[in-house]
Amino acid sequence: MDTGTHIAMGFGLAGLAYMDPAVAAQPELASAVLLGTLIGSQAPDIDTVLKLKGNATYIRNHRGRSHSIPALLIWTGLISGGVYLFHPGISFLHLLLWTLLAVVVHVSIDLFNSYGTQAGRPFTKRWIALNVINIFDPFIMGIHILGFLFWEAGLHPGHIFSVVYAVMLTYIVQRVVAYRRLLTYVKANLGEEGHYILQPTIRWTRWGIVADTAAAYYVGELRNKEIIWHDTFYKKDENTIIEKAKADENVQAFLSFTRHPHVYTAKREFGYEVRWIDLRYRTKTHYAFVAIVHLDEQLNILTSYTGWEYREHKIEEKLLVPELALEKS
Repeated sequence: MDTGTHIAMGFGLAGLAYMDPAVAAQPELASAVLLGTLIGSQAPDIDTVLKLKGNATYIRNHRGRSHSIPALLIWTGLISGGVYLFHPGISFLHLLLWTLLAVVVHVSIDLFNSYGTQAGRPFTKRWIALNVINIFDPFIMGIHILGFLFWEAGLHPGHIFSVVYAVMLTYIVQRVVAYRRLLTYVKANLGEEGHYILQPTIRWTRWGIVADTAAAYYVGELRNKEIIWHDTFYKKDENTIIEKAKADENVQAFLSFTRHPHVYTAKREFGYEVRWIDLRYRTKTHYAFVAIVHLDEQLNILTSYTGWEYREHKIEEKLLVPELALEKS
């Protein structure tokens, strides 16, 4: 989920903690638990700093080891231990358990959007994405804000957030059920065997569609019960140009993450462009998550890029071959 939602859930879990008699009876423990749940609800995303080392490193690692099973325990120990240093008189066990809950909730809720996590590490490096909740969900944020308003009005925070999280759990289950029902509907509409996914959007009744069949990829959109197919990409055998481009580290990072790539080549003034697109991220004008390699006539890699970019001209600027950049300046 987005950072704002994780922060809201950190506060919400601190409110839920008042259902614990020890937390409700000890203001110092309640303060410590608030710190633990706030930090715990953010800690797994600390790997965002990997952007400083480049998009390839970030794509390979974001929501990877930091969201793994060992990381759940490591984050919990570090955070609760650090908070306990400043509150040595409280119950460490209660602090530990509420901090653990915050970390587990962070990783668990991330499983339900389309980006997913490698939460199965170290047993599997597979990306797990259940595709039922948008990365920002107005309903989830809305019920948290409503809960905070009731808390501010003087109602018992434990009771408030018991209801909030019961409603949220019911909502997620409903989204899972809706996803499966709509997936069956889309498969019947296209009428081809293959692997289908739906992409949640900020609108409950609108979903993106990717259908991976034996002969082609189909990309479309589901609006209420109306299915609109936008693009068809026929599958082709890879050639020497593509094989050379796959040696690039940006491409390898991209392919390690995406489960629905399509690749094509184009002749350019300097040689060749090879572009991979992730079919899950279609905008009105292009596919926003890409890996692009420029090669010369001898198939030597000149430059490459991977990442999210919603403006095509910005991608071109990032990919200017040094010699051509000098000519244009």
